[in-house]
Amino acid sequence: MYLLDTNHCSKLIDGHPKVVSRLALLDSIPVATCAIVSGELLFMVFRSERKEENLEKVESFLNDIEVIGIDQAISSQYGRLKAKLFNKYGPRENKARSKTKLHEIGFQDNDIWIAAVAIEHNLTVVSKDGDFVRIKKVVPDLNCESWLE
Repeated sequence: MYLLDTNHCSKLIDGHPKVVSRLALLDSIPVATCAIVSGELLFMVFRSERKEENLEKVESFLNDIEVIGIDQAISSQYGRLKAKLFNKYGPRENKARSKTKLHEIGFQDNDIWIAAVAIEHNLTVVSKDGDFVRIKKVVPDLNCESWLE
C-alpha cells in the first residue's frame, strides 16, 4: 500500500500526467494519505488566492482517498523516530543536543509524522521530499519512492 505525501497529493489534484499515469498502473493496490497531509493541503488552500475553488478540489480529493488518522501507536513511532534522528544527525554533546531544534538537523516535524504513519502501517511513502531518504538511513525498513522522476 502507498502513502502519498503532500507534494504527490497536490500533483494528483492538479492532474499531473506522471502521477496520474502511475496511479492508473497500480490497479488494485491501495493508496492512502494521512491526517498530516490533509492538514498541509488545507493549509495551502487557506493561504491561496482561490480559496473556494481550491477547497472544493481538495475536499473532493480527500473524500475519494483513505486518510489515515493519528493514534497512540503512530505517536509512539513518531517519538522513537524523532529520537533516532536526533541521535544520528544531532550534536553529540548533550548540552548542545538539548538546545538543538529539529529544523537545525534538517527535518520538519510533519515529515516525521508522515514517516511514523508509514512505519506503523508498513506503507511505501510516495514523495519527492529528501527528508524521507535521510529518514531511511535511520529506519532501513522505510520504503520510499517518487512518481515524479
